[in-house]
Amino acid sequence: MTDPMKIDRLTRRPQFLAAAKGVSQARGAVVVQQLDRQDGQTAIRLGFTATRKVGGAVVRNRCKRRLREAARLLAPLHGRPGCDYVFIARMGTADRDWDRLLDDVKSALTRLATPRAAPDPGEAKSPARASDDSRPTGQDR
Repeated sequence: MTDPMKIDRLTRRPQFLAAAKGVSQARGAVVVQQLDRQDGQTAIRLGFTATRKVGGAVVRNRCKRRLREAARLLAPLHGRPGCDYVFIARMGTADRDWDRLLDDVKSALTRLATPRAAPDPGEAKSPARASDDSRPTGQDR
């Protein structure tokens, strides 16, 4: 039998700031930030935060408890080894239905786990307005 994935906690401010420089996904009542540490360690590190915009101390603590439990259930299944994740509570985190909160966390983790292909430089580029010769310029009026 294989060992379960090691999960650690982010505890210091610089760790949270480093994760903020990574990619993030907002889903429903949660924002998840991910940073691939690239340090050769396979442990997943998790951090949880809630701003005062969410509510008072009681509400913020409830949000963080709910996010910790959701991450405990889903991070080993959908998280990538060697990554740091920061779960940020949003306004509806405290009151969100538990199943919907789990869906939000799961969809954010799976979206972060699938690498996004780099956009093709020639594809989906809109023509620049300045190069459009059919429009009159201010001097022609």
